Amino acid sequence: MPIDPAAVIWSTPVGQRADKPLLVLLHGLGSDEGALFQLSPYLPLDHVIASPRGPIPSGDGWSWFDVAASRPAPLNRSADEFADWLAHARGDASSVAVLGFSQGGVLGLQALRRHPELIDSLVLLSGTADDTVDPGDPELEVLRPPVFWGRGTRDDVVPGAQFVATREWLEEHSTLTERIYEDVGHWITDAELGEVHDFLREHDSRDSRDHDERNP
Repeated sequence: MPIDPAAVIWSTPVGQRADKPLLVLLHGLGSDEGALFQLSPYLPLDHVIASPRGPIPSGDGWSWFDVAASRPAPLNRSADEFADWLAHARGDASSVAVLGFSQGGVLGLQALRRHPELIDSLVLLSGTADDTVDPGDPELEVLRPPVFWGRGTRDDVVPGAQFVATREWLEEHSTLTERIYEDVGHWITDAELGEVHDFLREHDSRDSRDHDERNP
């Protein structure tokens, strides 16, 4: 199911988005577009922030793909639909970063793997890589886009084996910044947000300069 444009929260009016870095927030399973948008004050203030809602009802909230269905087909379909939305929504952004929590992180990473031309950097919070080989993987081995990967030592939602496999994949396909937080479960902490803020400022500023050099 495609993303509903009416179910996207934007931090900036459409006429003020050009030539600014875009940050897309992808919420977790059973949540909604308002959950991560509440973190906006802790993220770079010069970014345009967009927070879409997952298209599939899930409990009291929404999801990005059917977790009960056999993967990777539903995940790939959702990643492609998100990429279609992003290709239009990014407009004249100077760079594009995606921040995904849990299921939103899985979706963001899969979209990067299938459409690496659309995403400049990724923040993966308590999320993992799917056990597949995707069309963009060989290109990512060359591009090695910046990825921030944060998780807690007490995360009891994601099996430890998935974290091990994800680290191996990220080390081979990205420029990885990995942070592990002691005694933290499946949630986002203030310390993690501070490091995410610094990561986004560093890489989006660099991407903005590269964009200006390519488009004088």
